[in-house]
Amino acid sequence: MPIPATSAVRSRTLLRDDVYRAIRDAIVRGQLAPGEQLRDTELGAWLQVSRTPIREALQRLAQAGLVVAEPGRMTRVAEEDPEAIVHARQIAAELHALAMRLAVESLTPADLATMEAANERLSAALQDSDIDAAISADDDFHEVALMRSGNPLIRDHLEGVTATLRRAEYLHFDSVRGSTSPQQHVDILEAVRAGELERAVALVRENWSALTGWEERK
Repeated sequence: MPIPATSAVRSRTLLRDDVYRAIRDAIVRGQLAPGEQLRDTELGAWLQVSRTPIREALQRLAQAGLVVAEPGRMTRVAEEDPEAIVHARQIAAELHALAMRLAVESLTPADLATMEAANERLSAALQDSDIDAAISADDDFHEVALMRSGNPLIRDHLEGVTATLRRAEYLHFDSVRGSTSPQQHVDILEAVRAGELERAVALVRENWSALTGWEERK
């Protein structure tokens, strides 16, 4: 199993969540490719932790659909499943729409400025073909509503489905570069500023529901 060249951690004392995030991010970014076998000992050596947090992280990743465990045989990175990606997109769309519905009355001018700045970074990143910056900017845009929603469970339930969607974007970035997401974000901000709650919610749902070109070709 090829291990990422750079260490994901700076400390030898990782929390369980840190181990989970390190392996999850390596899978999402394609450093651990679909079908790749995952060995506890190699992952433990990479992250400098014992087998226990590694196994716990792999169990969580299996629940999220990113890892497949074959009892008595091996654990490997899950292959892409177009149907699972569609299902993940449906859940993400509804949860982000809910976050916007709960947050919209609490959004301040500073919040909207933060979202606008994030969207400008997204547009620039797409033009520069910088997938890390693009995904980070998109996360920053939607994070504002998640934070202002006042419901931390929304973020918890988004964890697995968001990782599934982000992995698809990393693996198929050529199709994502032509995304209309920046213009959709502009429309969302206009609806919020105009006090059009239902339109803002519907636009957020549409933003996460939109199929990218590679999915349509599947």
